[in-house]
Amino acid sequence: MGSPVCMAALPCLSLILLLWSQGPGVQGQEFQFGPCQVEGVVLQELWEAFQAMKDIVEAESCYLIHALLEFYLNTVFKNYRDKAVEFRILKSFSTLANNFIVIVSKLQPSQEKEMFSISESARRRFLLFQRAFKQLDREAAVTKAFGEVDILLTWMENFYQV
Repeated sequence: MGSPVCMAALPCLSLILLLWSQGPGVQGQEFQFGPCQVEGVVLQELWEAFQAMKDIVEAESCYLIHALLEFYLNTVFKNYRDKAVEFRILKSFSTLANNFIVIVSKLQPSQEKEMFSISESARRRFLLFQRAFKQLDREAAVTKAFGEVDILLTWMENFYQV
């Protein structure tokens, strides 16, 4: 997946590469950026390497978000419903849960290549998250996880704008 900083760097890197590709001399195997220049660069190789990395990150994130949303539905929301009723936030709680259900049902990888290694990597990351959750007291863990939905939503929003 990567940190939010890495995820934010992805669009910046794309913009820099795009700007460089528009400059003079790039097609001639030379980067000219201000007073600096590099000869012997094959821009197409840079694009191919970048695209391969981006595809893997996106595919891994697809599997990871699917696992996280299912975890929230099956563990967090299921165990927080009584508190939602008690705090009189059942309508908002249901809206959130129903939207998670919709996302999970529609979330599918766009490509089938390298599915096993990508899903396996995402599964390992998810298991680390789940292990940390299980080490906490059950009620405290559910409350903490529910309190961190904003982090999940922010990550989803920022990642899928890339």
